Amino acid sequence: MNPQPLMILVAGPYRSGTGDDPGKLDANVRAMTDVALHLFRAGHLAVTGEALALPMAEAAGSTRVGDAAFDEVFHPVAERLLSRCDAVLRIGGPSAGADAMVAQARAEGKLVYLSVDEVPTAATAAR
Repeated sequence: MNPQPLMILVAGPYRSGTGDDPGKLDANVRAMTDVALHLFRAGHLAVTGEALALPMAEAAGSTRVGDAAFDEVFHPVAERLLSRCDAVLRIGGPSAGADAMVAQARAEGKLVYLSVDEVPTAATAAR
């Protein structure tokens, strides 16, 4: 029998290795979003911190990645979001922020997946 659906935070690099190049940042967001869609199709609710934090940073007055308004919300949103999730899926290359999400998940006793292939299909996948 397939497990119940999970709420899974997809954590991967956002800024790491990009030099804050907008195209590279967008590619990193797209990679996380593509994985989130895969997990959705497997019956889970997958989320990214970027989906919530980036619009909020803009609303806070951020004009560039890494400014004070960006820093006020970017990582704290992901940390609060993860507290509401059942699991984290770590994807991609080096990222201190994504590694911090894994450490937080472990400290909170949550499931940690290091590959999308480790995540079981949920009971609701056929719906």
